[in-house]
Amino acid sequence: MTTLEKTIGEIVAEDFRSAAVFKKYGIDFCCKGNRSIAEACEPKGIDPSKIYNDLENFRNVTSENTDFNSWPLDLLADYVERMHHRYVEEKTPILIQFLQKIAKVHGERHPELHEVYELFMESAQDLGAHMKKEELILFPFIKKMIQVQRDGTPLDTAHFGTVENPVAMMKHEHAVEGERFQKIAELTNNYQFPEDACNTYRVSFQMLEEFETDLHKHIHLENNILFPKAIELEKTLRN
Repeated sequence: MTTLEKTIGEIVAEDFRSAAVFKKYGIDFCCKGNRSIAEACEPKGIDPSKIYNDLENFRNVTSENTDFNSWPLDLLADYVERMHHRYVEEKTPILIQFLQKIAKVHGERHPELHEVYELFMESAQDLGAHMKKEELILFPFIKKMIQVQRDGTPLDTAHFGTVENPVAMMKHEHAVEGERFQKIAELTNNYQFPEDACNTYRVSFQMLEEFETDLHKHIHLENNILFPKAIELEKTLRN
């Protein structure tokens, strides 16, 4: 398949470094990665040839890259949990504390900080529940499928039916988070702090941007690699 034929998610799945190109043009490569470049460019009025050129230039630059697409699914699930779930758990309480503080101190001059704080609080609550569902329900089933494949034993039917059911729920929740952080980015002018920002204000925005970047990679690994491969593996085992 050529770049013209591939979805954005497939392009990023082949090499995550290409995500930087899509981020440059404000194109969602994780939650809305099932579109072609042309489809993503049309509503934004972007000339697709600019992205094709940037991708071509990017491919000519050689650097080390992790090929997550080749990883076994149980290893990838463990990686997501240990790297991205733990990241969320570690950074969330710090960000809540900082965002609450700057909203209280700077909220009168910058009222958008109150909404940013509320949005992040919603995200913290929803992400916590979301990750537990993955860790206790979806990921164990994916690991079980890998074990069944290795042992050559029959795959028992899960209480949720097909793996497509929890995957659909997780993808919906990813989309909600994607829209929430898009709103946060708009409210913060893409995390640009004002001249009167104190150090906590600056650090908060830097941490928020880093949090969003990590979340995008987290969602990408699941939506574009782990989930579709899990669905295909289940179909193979059932047949």
